[in-house]
Amino acid sequence: MAIQSAVNQVPADPEALRERVRDRYAAAARRATTGAQASCCGPEEVDASALTTDPITSGLYSDDQASGVPQEALLASLGCGNPTALAELRPGETVLDLGSGGGIDVLLSARRVGPTGLAYGLDMTDEMLALAESNKQKAGATNVQFLKGTIERIPLPDNAVDVIISNCVINLAADKDVVLREAFRVLKPGGRFAVSDIVVTRDLPEAVQKSMEAWAGCVGGALHQREYVGKLTAAGFEAPEVQLTRTFGLAESEGGSCCGSDDADGEALAATEDALASAFIRAVKPA
Repeated sequence: MAIQSAVNQVPADPEALRERVRDRYAAAARRATTGAQASCCGPEEVDASALTTDPITSGLYSDDQASGVPQEALLASLGCGNPTALAELRPGETVLDLGSGGGIDVLLSARRVGPTGLAYGLDMTDEMLALAESNKQKAGATNVQFLKGTIERIPLPDNAVDVIISNCVINLAADKDVVLREAFRVLKPGGRFAVSDIVVTRDLPEAVQKSMEAWAGCVGGALHQREYVGKLTAAGFEAPEVQLTRTFGLAESEGGSCCGSDDADGEALAATEDALASAFIRAVKPA
């Protein structure tokens, strides 16, 4: 299927791109509330007790983690990693999840920081925020607060949080430099940046980079791992590190992944083999 039609191309205007992404994730939230897997690339009806079987997004959460959150939070998960398992979270700390979606990583973080800590979730999509609030109530979480806003303009004061997490969201932003500067601003001195994201290990075909399906699926806008390190350094962070956790190609995510490729042709798919990677990205704000 051709990927150059205007409706499938990434808009040049950042606000138009944001609205296209918002529409995709609003639809994903609606599917999750009806018991469907919350994929960016077409729903697959599943039993509400079943987790996603997508090869990229499956197996991210342990049985203990899965049993401690509402099923709708799992169905709405569109991540590529589990930042709550890799980030060092301590009792009493304040955590911010950028692009919190249905709230799974916020709820898990809230358990880690305990009743004296606080977990914020930030999302721009009304449907996801409504789902997250519902999941918060079902989980009985009292140290959780969801905020409406964009990751380019975080509605928190300077030096407000100890840790920033995110799960396959920063790659969706048109201007990653602005996002990383905002993350730096709201972190306290000595605060930690610990996110899961998609990176590329080599340049993707231009047709994939311009595809709205690939962008909304966390692929088209992904940074090269070297570029991620450079942007973190430019934002002021120290000790930036990109740890690859799995490499894959678009063909592996066909059939409903957040990293989907419904409109990519065979040649473009083949060119992405092992060019994509789930990664855990760390950095520290100087103390």
